[in-house]
Amino acid sequence: MDRWRAVPNDPLRGVALFAGLDLRSRRRLAASAESRVYREGQVLFREGDPGDVLFVLRHGAVAVYRSGPGGDRAVLTLVRAPNVLGEISLLDGAPRSASVEAIAPTEALVLPRTAFLDLVHTDRRLMDEVFRAMGAMARRLTEQKADHIFLDLPGRVAKTLVRLLVPGEGEHDPPTLSQSRVAELVGGSRQSVNQVIRTFAHRGWLRTEGRSIVLTDLASLRRRAGLPEHPEP
Repeated sequence: MDRWRAVPNDPLRGVALFAGLDLRSRRRLAASAESRVYREGQVLFREGDPGDVLFVLRHGAVAVYRSGPGGDRAVLTLVRAPNVLGEISLLDGAPRSASVEAIAPTEALVLPRTAFLDLVHTDRRLMDEVFRAMGAMARRLTEQKADHIFLDLPGRVAKTLVRLLVPGEGEHDPPTLSQSRVAELVGGSRQSVNQVIRTFAHRGWLRTEGRSIVLTDLASLRRRAGLPEHPEP
């Protein structure tokens, strides 16, 4: 069974941003959307593109990244379905501040900016959820900055693995995460991150299967990351 399946007559159900809307409002917004499918490795949008649509991930996962002058990439975060992308650009009308690439076969609903803003102006509940999303983004960026200051590379690797490879509520399979992707996320070289992962594997905390990483000792990884042994409910 898919980690999340949209109800045919309510395709936005299960998406946190639209949780406060009634069924009629969700249906009205979804009626203006276009469904798109992306293969693994396909770019949804690039930094500098117009921010004129909102992406609602129905299935799959994507990497949000910035590119440097030399073509190197820094992955800012991974986003899994059900979730949204691009809400900030919709509000300020500015071009995209980052690029997004599918890291698994991905299906998205694409909502036009005009329809989204019309509902924001008429339904305070949606604006409240937008504010919550912006707050969550600010907290995530603050935490990432703190991690780069206070955690060593193994700690950052452990925390990234725990946060991204442990299924969330309603999920069965988290996204595939390669060692090179981990290196982009934690800001380390591929060689250094590979060494950390080999060390973790030797300790029995994880194993590698082809390009994928499978966690086998979550408690030890959480301790190495400086996280509570038991996550809050």
